[in-house]
Amino acid sequence: MNRSKLILVTAFALLCAPFSVLSADGSYALINANLFDGVDDDITENATVFVKDGLIERIESGDVNVPKNYTIVDVEGNFLMPGMIDAHTHIDTVERAKRALDSGITTVRSASVSAFQDVALRELVRTGKLAGPEVVAAGVYVTPELGSGALADPRLAELYDGVNSDDDLRRLVNINADRGVDVIKARGTQRAGLPNTDPRQQSYTERQLRIIVEEAAKHDIPVLVHAHGDEGARAAVLAGARSIEHGTYMSTETLELMVEHGTWFVPTHVTIVDLVEERFHYVLRLRGRHMVPQLEKVMREAYELGVKFATGADNYYEEESINRISMEIQAFEKIGMSRFEALQAGTINSAELLRVDDRTGRIAVGFEADMIVVPGNPLEDLRALEDVLIVMSNGQLALKRIPFGVTD
Repeated sequence: MNRSKLILVTAFALLCAPFSVLSADGSYALINANLFDGVDDDITENATVFVKDGLIERIESGDVNVPKNYTIVDVEGNFLMPGMIDAHTHIDTVERAKRALDSGITTVRSASVSAFQDVALRELVRTGKLAGPEVVAAGVYVTPELGSGALADPRLAELYDGVNSDDDLRRLVNINADRGVDVIKARGTQRAGLPNTDPRQQSYTERQLRIIVEEAAKHDIPVLVHAHGDEGARAAVLAGARSIEHGTYMSTETLELMVEHGTWFVPTHVTIVDLVEERFHYVLRLRGRHMVPQLEKVMREAYELGVKFATGADNYYEEESINRISMEIQAFEKIGMSRFEALQAGTINSAELLRVDDRTGRIAVGFEADMIVVPGNPLEDLRALEDVLIVMSNGQLALKRIPFGVTD
């Protein structure tokens, strides 16, 4: 992104009121921690993690001398682990970003927003205006009908009647790239969350999806594809998509192709479960009752075949929703993963999908200080992830709920 574009994006982002953080200038020492580093299937007791300039400076265990210029954060014997990653969000406001961060999400991948708010949020985090979460931005959905998405950029007006021709697809990809996105989202099938659509119905053909993937590749931008139905998912895999989102009705053949092509699976199980809630249309509640066991069947087979998994909640993080990555990780355990594998899916593996695994997703020297504290050992009980006590994102102390006691 050139300098003028970055200035415009950041200026737009500053129109949002930034949420306050509990950060302070300087360095931190997180002491008395039971450490799960995201790499090893064990806990390091009585660990101290030193943070400086937003990065993990060093990790020590046992009795440690903390220099005076470090702010001490006493973990009190709770469990320190990498921040979780949500690889499928629709966060478009500062308030929603804060809800994600408070739930232990330190990195997100956008799965499209209406008007490049994700790009602006990314810049707020990069410039230190917000603690996080770090944003991998998708911009505007590449879908046959843009709807209000056509309002995101004046150049999209001519695509309002439809995005179907080869030139239309290339144009929308390039407008997204010009606006500075990190990833492109494309439609493989219709939505599950509307009563008048069928999520199995294919939207774009393999050839159309290949055009999207190849045009995005010119900018070194990967493509995620929304696909519940098998036909749309298979077309996306063959076209070169980096990940399939949802995948409810995928066949064994398509899953085997995913293994062959190295395609990632982001099942968003938690949002399909959500369809049965009373607040949804009766068609969606009935649909959800059918889709949940079907998706779980696909997830089990995908895991057995060796498909690569990442975690996504398909959440806007609005006030009324409690969809969280902690629940998605628990769903991964239910379909056969070990707790260690499920935790890695939500941290280090999702970082690999997002192409940020060289700097986040684990607690290691030189990596970004993206860490959370939970009250129980996650290797013994994943429900501990639902009660986040401390969040540090990019070295900023964004949430601190302990100690619970008070002193005179």
